[in-house]
Amino acid sequence: MDELKSIDAYWRAANYLSVGQIYLLANPLLTEPLAPEHIKPRLLGHWGTTPGLNFCFGHLNRVIRQRGQDMIYIAGPGHGGPAAVAHAWLEGSYSEKYPDVSQDTIGMQRLFRQFSFPGGIPSHVAPETPGSIHEGGPAFRS
Repeated sequence: MDELKSIDAYWRAANYLSVGQIYLLANPLLTEPLAPEHIKPRLLGHWGTTPGLNFCFGHLNRVIRQRGQDMIYIAGPGHGGPAAVAHAWLEGSYSEKYPDVSQDTIGMQRLFRQFSFPGGIPSHVAPETPGSIHEGGPAFRS
């Protein structure tokens, strides 16, 4: 697969994982017809910001791989959280930190269900998102 097709496939996978976090409670791979009980009753997270963030993640990953580039991707916390979580899950650090959110259908179900849902994770990039950096916290306590 050529590089452009590979990046496009990664981008589409990240977008699917992102939209699944925002909208789906169940049926993560849409193996059955979509039904109302599969959809979250309250939607949080902004789809509008997510494809652009995913696009940047995908292309910056290419630069890192090709050039061995040390870099940091700075994005505001906002409601682009689904993108950061999707990338952490795709590259494995999310499942490493949270083994119950494995890189399979069951883990994807958990990933979707926990996002912006009671007892789950916030709709924005938060300290519990692997790879994210936040000001404050224990290192800054006096």
